[in-house]
Amino acid sequence: MSSGFCGKLPEQPATHSCQIGNVTLGGKSPVVVQAMTNTDTADAAATANQCAELHRAGSELVRITVNTPEAAAAVPKIRRQLDDLNCPVPLIGDFHYNGHRLLAEHPECAAALAKYRINPGNVGFGKKKDEQFAAMIELACRYEKPVRIGVNWGSLDPSVLARLMDENRRRHAPKANSEIMREAMLASALESAKQAESIGLPGKRVILSCKVSSAPDLIAIYRELAARSRYALHLGLTEAGMGSKGIVASTAALAVLLHQGIGDTIRVSLTPEPGASRTEEVIVAQEILQSLNLRAFTPQVVACPGCGRTTSTFFQELAQAVQTHLRARMPEWKTRYQGVERMNVAVMGCVVNGPGESKHANIGISLPGAGEAPSAPVFEDGEKTVTLKGETIVAEFLQIIENYVTRKYAKHVA
Repeated sequence: MSSGFCGKLPEQPATHSCQIGNVTLGGKSPVVVQAMTNTDTADAAATANQCAELHRAGSELVRITVNTPEAAAAVPKIRRQLDDLNCPVPLIGDFHYNGHRLLAEHPECAAALAKYRINPGNVGFGKKKDEQFAAMIELACRYEKPVRIGVNWGSLDPSVLARLMDENRRRHAPKANSEIMREAMLASALESAKQAESIGLPGKRVILSCKVSSAPDLIAIYRELAARSRYALHLGLTEAGMGSKGIVASTAALAVLLHQGIGDTIRVSLTPEPGASRTEEVIVAQEILQSLNLRAFTPQVVACPGCGRTTSTFFQELAQAVQTHLRARMPEWKTRYQGVERMNVAVMGCVVNGPGESKHANIGISLPGAGEAPSAPVFEDGEKTVTLKGETIVAEFLQIIENYVTRKYAKHVA
């Protein structure tokens, strides 16, 4: 059966708890999934529609680019359109270079956003840096908004890096440049957070991130960040890439940190395939959390990879049909059935491990293997209930799943 465990592992002390709209971040709250739009924010309708699509897929926070006066003017329109769609997802404004001006000149934008993201590497340069950073923090204080101080190694504050490089050169045994780069990112984040608190932003409304595109570097940085602070932490491998590369790299980095109890919100920064939905990054983030038993979002399908015993594609087609059915049904199921997201379904291709795996799942089917007539025992909660045969196995098994959900998770959610 599926594990009842769901929550953060206890290795790290809890971070500050932060409220972002209707979402609680940090403390002992579950890890939150975040995504980002790729529409032109000035196109309010397109951006609102994509925000709603991401939210329906499971994104609990959505970040939007706010880079021009037109984009800033569109933010309150986007918020109203989402409210009209009954979509309460909090919006995060992503600011670079001119955020101090856009927030000051567009107070409705400043009020409509649930959180601001500030990059200390490009909030300002030279003498203007502290002044423009302070202006954004003061606006966050005025509107009572949390702020993510988001450091990225592609836009690292050059003054911090130069200072640490100079200090390193004076050492008797200088450290490697990669180590100094990591230390510069930590310094930029922590010094900026301290500065924000000195201006008046409470520590519980500060979220930190230090994003790189190397999994080992990300793990090293966040371990140190967690050891040095109690700020809520946003995890993400920046510029993770496309397809399996991006999925594997993000999973390799985030899973290690999450398993150690580090991280309060995550984003999987996938490059979408041409024409593909932006929601793929949400599904991957959910599956990372669910694979670690940190959260449950949708029933999981256990399926064998296939071997010489399963030369037929039938079990592959059945596994795909089941997985598609579960994800399609989940929006309705989660409003009617409590706990269905923790259900496990096994679709196995032969008699070697098939019956055993099927007994371990909430509901499972074991196909006979290659060269044998379709005859498949079905197991529910470890007990064989029926054997399916013939050409209608797929439809019959999907109906058995429907009946099981109705019977097993019948407690209605208010």
